[in-house]
Amino acid sequence: MSTSDDTNVLERLASLPTVRHPTVSPDGDEIALYYDGTGRNELHILDAETGDLDQWSDGEVPRDARWPIAWDADGDRVFFHLDEAGDEQNDIYAFDRGGTVDPVVELPGQNSLYDVGDDGETLLVGSTRDGQMNLYRHDLPTGETTKLTDYDRAVLFAHLSPDCERVVYGANEAADTANLDVYIADIDGSNPRRLDLGKTGAETAATDWGPEGERLLLSDDSPGLNRCGVYDLAADEVTWFGDGDYEEVPVSFVDGGRTILATRPSHAATVPVVYDVRSGDVSVFDLPDGVSGFGMRSERRLNDDRVLVSHTTPTRRTELVAYDVSTDERETLLEADHGDFSTDDFADAEYIRFESDGVPETPAKAVSHDPYDELEIGALFYDSGRRPSPLVVNPHGGPRARDSKSFSLYTQFLIQCGFSVLQVNYRGSTGRGREFVEELFDDWGGAEQGDVATAVEHVLDTYNWLDEDRVVVFGGSYGGYSAYWQSVQYPDLYAASIAWIGVSDLHDMYDNTMPHFQTRLMELYLGDPEENADLYTERSPTTHAENVDAPLCILHGVNDRRVPISQARLFRDALDEHGYEEGTDYEYHELGDEGHASSDIDQKTRTFELLADFLDRRVEPTTVTADD
Repeated sequence: MSTSDDTNVLERLASLPTVRHPTVSPDGDEIALYYDGTGRNELHILDAETGDLDQWSDGEVPRDARWPIAWDADGDRVFFHLDEAGDEQNDIYAFDRGGTVDPVVELPGQNSLYDVGDDGETLLVGSTRDGQMNLYRHDLPTGETTKLTDYDRAVLFAHLSPDCERVVYGANEAADTANLDVYIADIDGSNPRRLDLGKTGAETAATDWGPEGERLLLSDDSPGLNRCGVYDLAADEVTWFGDGDYEEVPVSFVDGGRTILATRPSHAATVPVVYDVRSGDVSVFDLPDGVSGFGMRSERRLNDDRVLVSHTTPTRRTELVAYDVSTDERETLLEADHGDFSTDDFADAEYIRFESDGVPETPAKAVSHDPYDELEIGALFYDSGRRPSPLVVNPHGGPRARDSKSFSLYTQFLIQCGFSVLQVNYRGSTGRGREFVEELFDDWGGAEQGDVATAVEHVLDTYNWLDEDRVVVFGGSYGGYSAYWQSVQYPDLYAASIAWIGVSDLHDMYDNTMPHFQTRLMELYLGDPEENADLYTERSPTTHAENVDAPLCILHGVNDRRVPISQARLFRDALDEHGYEEGTDYEYHELGDEGHASSDIDQKTRTFELLADFLDRRVEPTTVTADD
């Protein structure tokens, strides 16, 4: 994109207002949310009856809206996470209705607000103060913070009982690093008891307490597909819901505990469902095909017994809806904001499926693999309308995540740049059960990367108007690892690569990422770095940097604590050692005021401009559309 008009389109796209972390107040009358309609992320309060949007903050909250917010028990304050320039070493602050901002929890490391007590006095906080992510209780009246757990692996969730006398949390003391169990303890951390639920090696989690503290809402993937259950603490019995045909993720109790909310991922959509606890009957929300979700914390109920739902599609940005579960009637509380664009300006997604054995026809240059089990792989394909059309394959991050039928700003940005886009839910992605996720264990850079390359081959064969000489791989985080790996493993397939905040050296990643990423990411997927040192080395893109055979763009935030800046620098150094020249063979950008990506409008605009400039110079887009 070389004209001022094209640059203006990117700026307008980056400036589209975004809604983040909608959270219902305790009385159900208001919704706290992050919104950047002013050009900067700010805390706003939405009146659920009138639709009025009131801005509370004026620069006090983070520019990047990554981390969630939560109401206090009285609905007078909103807690938020505050870091330094995106480094995610959060402290917890509170914003009150009078505009006063106060620090609440200030501890070294990363602090995450897990739950707010109904007593108005208790907070549950996850913190890496002492190294690993463990659980802490913060007493609001005294300001004292007390450590409750001391596990070698991360505590992954925690919820206070309604009377704030007990806590339920998730931890793993088993030899199997994939395992996750549910524990209940007294509020001071004493008398921890592991609930005998699920299989060893599976994940069981609690997502909510019943209103009287007598039951727990559970998530469990022991059968393969995740299921919802209600655990009766007195009877020590679990009632499981559903027929096992769908992956389902529980959210919370509503309606006095008589019903439970859940979400059902299906293909690339997410559908909300509600279960009647007594009968087991299930109802599916009547919403358009897309991705629907609920608010951030346990309270999702608005006044008049409606629930708050966010909804988005590939061509429609997020809107907030009040949904009546009993009547299936819905009311839009905050409309999707498309600025001066219309939904017709955005490309829709086609869900496609193909078979892959993890070994594409394109020759592997770094590591050879025998064929894996042949699996059906799903993907989303966006047609740019250009003929012929260049293609960007955009692997998702995580890797425990998936691409879905939601509005993707980066996808629509690439469309505006003239590229069709392919997003692949490779083996290891979520939404298809535990075994599909575990396909990626001990195999980063293996079959899942073969799935990505096979997807490219599939669409090139299916859509003859795609230009096989102008295929680009672009990804961030684990998608950045994919971009690095595709460029060294299957260089014959690509005309250019873009690695954004990507993993390049697995040993260095383990040594320098945060402790809970060491255990819950690196050890879970690749094992101990000393015991599996050869695997860590073999599957590091830096090991094979000499295979890069097309222009490469590297972008990385210097304040990134998840995937440290050393990952970009090490790959740059490896390229230099093999005789590649910066500016000619590769381009390198350190983003000095952000961390692991950013939702900030100015920072998104900067990234868009860097990417658009690289694509325009290195992979010239087509100007002819299908209608011409």
